[in-house]
Amino acid sequence: MSAPIETYALLSDLETAAMVGRDGSVDWLCLPRFDSPACMAALVGNERNGFWRVAPRGGGGCDRRAYRPDTLVLESRWETATGAVRVVDFMPPRGGLPCLVRIVEGLAGEVAMRSELRLRFHQGRVVPWIRAVDRCAVAVAGPDAVWLGSDGPVEGASGGQGTVHDFTVAAGRRLALTLVWSPSHLPEPPAPLAVPAETLLKETADFWRRWAAQCRYEGPWRDAVVRSLITLKALTYAPTGGIVAAPTTSLPERVGGERNWDHRYCWLRDSTLTLSCLLRSGYREEATAWLDWLVRAIAGDPADLQAVYGVGGQRLLPETEAPWLSGYEGSRPVRFGNSAVKQFQLDVYGEVLDAFCLSLRAGIPMPAHVWDLVEAMMGHLLRHWREPDQGLWQVRGPGRQFVHSKVMAWVAADRALEMGALLGRNGSTGEWRAMRDAVHREVCREGWDAGQRSFVQSYGSRALDASALLMPRLGFLPARDERVRGTVRAMRRLRHGGFMRRYAPDGRGEFGSEGVFVSCSLWYADALAATGRLAEAREAFERVLGVRNDVGLLAQQWDPDAGRQLGNAPQAFSHLALVETAFTLDARSSGGARPRRTRAG
Repeated sequence: MSAPIETYALLSDLETAAMVGRDGSVDWLCLPRFDSPACMAALVGNERNGFWRVAPRGGGGCDRRAYRPDTLVLESRWETATGAVRVVDFMPPRGGLPCLVRIVEGLAGEVAMRSELRLRFHQGRVVPWIRAVDRCAVAVAGPDAVWLGSDGPVEGASGGQGTVHDFTVAAGRRLALTLVWSPSHLPEPPAPLAVPAETLLKETADFWRRWAAQCRYEGPWRDAVVRSLITLKALTYAPTGGIVAAPTTSLPERVGGERNWDHRYCWLRDSTLTLSCLLRSGYREEATAWLDWLVRAIAGDPADLQAVYGVGGQRLLPETEAPWLSGYEGSRPVRFGNSAVKQFQLDVYGEVLDAFCLSLRAGIPMPAHVWDLVEAMMGHLLRHWREPDQGLWQVRGPGRQFVHSKVMAWVAADRALEMGALLGRNGSTGEWRAMRDAVHREVCREGWDAGQRSFVQSYGSRALDASALLMPRLGFLPARDERVRGTVRAMRRLRHGGFMRRYAPDGRGEFGSEGVFVSCSLWYADALAATGRLAEAREAFERVLGVRNDVGLLAQQWDPDAGRQLGNAPQAFSHLALVETAFTLDARSSGGARPRRTRAG
């Protein structure tokens, strides 16, 4: 039986990430980067597919755990019949070869410990060749080598099943185990194995504390905001600035279902929210790096713009299935890659141009060629904005006239016009203004359901969609507009267990067994605040804070019935929305609401 998603904590070195459970087992790790093949895949299979457990020999979950304040250093403590022990887990963000360090510290009495490492390369199925080299165990398969060393005496054995080390720690004693990836053609033990674990620990803790200290947020939810920002930084691929949606694949939106997607890539839908979140929080360097990644990734013909790209900006992310993996709690298939690259999603043009405009307002230098890209994208939109698409939720099947997609086409034209005014570029403003006004009229006519007094999901549909809550934030309509207020009221029918579903398929609030999207509940809090319902907004926001796991992480979804997290985790979109809503609630409470630029129609 798989461990609940919320029992996992995140470790990261800003190039890849590990997921470690309360039982001390690392059940997910891709090396050497986020989108590499997994070498520990028990999370979406079983122990035969790879794991690394460091825990008392009797097993069982830890009694308590926490990140060290303002860091990504995880401490897990076990109380046993013979004593107490702490395991300190971290990944040093040093660049170069990825490294995972696990320090075992005796706190009281004596505790018999076991380290059991079972590597399975190429998505959890290739058994490596294991041998001993200079007091290290090295596992090799194809291009990959993983080295395991320790800084003290251990007893154990290695074989086809893995490497097992047994040892005992007494109060005041410690032992460090260090795992390092390197290309298999390099014969010598990698350099990180020669660095004392305590040195790596100090470097790692200092790095995160320095980074967290830059956070500008000083409101009542500072701890939650800082933890979300650290999580977002942890999901950043440092060499390029790209931010993955999540470090995992195929954690299901419905247990036992087929909606199991690979989120180890970068989505353009996150563009504006990411920039806004980082800039408001004081992380200009990260915001600039994300913008640079965005400009490089989308370079080329606007007709070829994708919804999702790889961390290096790569466009080809072929989707395959892994039948040898049983799936999280039997949720199959397990997928690697994402065919959303083939979808037409109209909203991404608005996201990109909104991000460009936001960066210009923030004073981030914009290369001259970006304006050429803006003109090319607007030229493409002028010809194609009326076409159906797959929408924000990446519906697989025939395209539709999604209201949110049209709103984002309006955003694209609106922001292009603003950028033109700021830069003194007015060549195409007449056409762009006409398009912006035409989109606005059409959405208000075709996307409005007078009977429900609400905007709906797509033209001709009665289905409600939580994305309509974003209209005032995007400036499409002011929060005081009765159509906005009516939409916010109607969205109560999407509520389930106090949270907000993303849409109602039939418009009446009848659903399948999918969980609620965390981000949608935060959009609802934001919209409540915008329409003056601050007490309800704070209540909705704090309800989301209450479903974070014990170390402050949020998955993509929450199941109010089962009281558990669903979907890939931790999810960048959930944490981005948390930070943005915290800032919004503070601004509204203090009377300093951020201005909404609107063109009523």
